[in-house]
Amino acid sequence: MDEELLGIGAFAARARLSAKALRLYDRLGLLAPARVDEVTGYRFYRAGQVERARTVALLRQLDMPLARIAEVVDADDGAVAAGRLAAYWADVETRLAGQRALAAYLRGRLSGRSSEMYGKFVVETVDVPRQVLITETRHTLVDELPAWIGSALGRLEEAASVCGGVAGMPFVAYHSEVSTESDGPAEACLPVADEAAARAWAEARGRSWLTAVRVEPARRLARTRITKAQVAHPQILAAFEAVERWMAAEGLTAAGPCREVYFADWDAAGAEDPVCDVAFPVR
Repeated sequence: MDEELLGIGAFAARARLSAKALRLYDRLGLLAPARVDEVTGYRFYRAGQVERARTVALLRQLDMPLARIAEVVDADDGAVAAGRLAAYWADVETRLAGQRALAAYLRGRLSGRSSEMYGKFVVETVDVPRQVLITETRHTLVDELPAWIGSALGRLEEAASVCGGVAGMPFVAYHSEVSTESDGPAEACLPVADEAAARAWAEARGRSWLTAVRVEPARRLARTRITKAQVAHPQILAAFEAVERWMAAEGLTAAGPCREVYFADWDAAGAEDPVCDVAFPVR
């Protein structure tokens, strides 16, 4: 059996890796030696392990997390392994797209082109009547925010059937910053028609989803309308800042948390279709 095995030096040469790298892969659980001599501690590998060693090294160059590397190299067949790599790379490209957008946004701010950037948004005021709101609140980071908004508003829309029906446009209020480092909280809100029924629903619901009923008085909102493409972070930050700049120029101050008001069918909308108002209550 010993004659069928390669010492770590010979195996490293075939795999075009260093012995140090092989020891690391062993420690990380990605490539265990075929045998370790109990007396000397020497590692021995089979020639058939060369391909796995090279694959692990290449995947590490993609900055793939160790757990996902293990999923790829432990796949039952090549098609499954390739599919897992494709899924990982799609996640990478999504993250890079967001980082590119953030870099472009920051370049605009740092280069003094902010007036040009904010000039793309048309800001106006609109009066909103008193509303009875059923709400769900959550502390969430920005990466988790889109999924939570969709599920939370879905739950509130289901609840509206026992609260007199939907009586206005759903919105999400931000009581503190939501970013990669700050978790809000954010509050999903849906206007309903029957306050008594809404309070009965909230009491029965309890605190399982941090649900509540509140009455929001009539308000004036400063708002700008944005497209589905502009809702993505960080593009939406420019819209919020454009409204804030307009408010300052008009001598208005914020009278409550900023919000995103959704008025269109999100799934049916195209990238350039208006779907959302970015707004601040003002006085």
